[in-house]
Amino acid sequence: MPPIPDSARAVLDSDALAHLVTLEPDGRPQVTIVWVGLDGDEIVAAHIPEHRKIHNIRHDARVALSLETRSHNAMGLTEYLVIYGTARVTEGGAAELLQRLAHTYLGPDTRFPPGPPPGPGYITHITVDRIAGVGPWASPGR
Repeated sequence: MPPIPDSARAVLDSDALAHLVTLEPDGRPQVTIVWVGLDGDEIVAAHIPEHRKIHNIRHDARVALSLETRSHNAMGLTEYLVIYGTARVTEGGAAELLQRLAHTYLGPDTRFPPGPPPGPGYITHITVDRIAGVGPWASPGR
């Protein structure tokens, strides 16, 4: 597992929405937009219902994330971060993580979820295998 560079950590800690790609049992990609944050060297996302992405990760742990930044490189292209990784799912703690992430994505005074969650929910933990994209985190030849 390569360390997550500070430049990539800044994107993961920002309000950039992440496109999470999981694999359906037949190999087709499934894409969902999720809020993400960091827990040490893992990327985390929370889910209250047991959506398709949870089933997909349990079947095949390979995932990809992409996040678009508000920065532009010297050529004027929007920078973006791509993470290829391995995911695992744990049960519980989703409401607490969603509340923490809501402060980033919706504002510091936000209460989220707005009502009692319908169950403990799930947390996706992603271990980084490779980092790519256009930005200071990307090195030539990756």
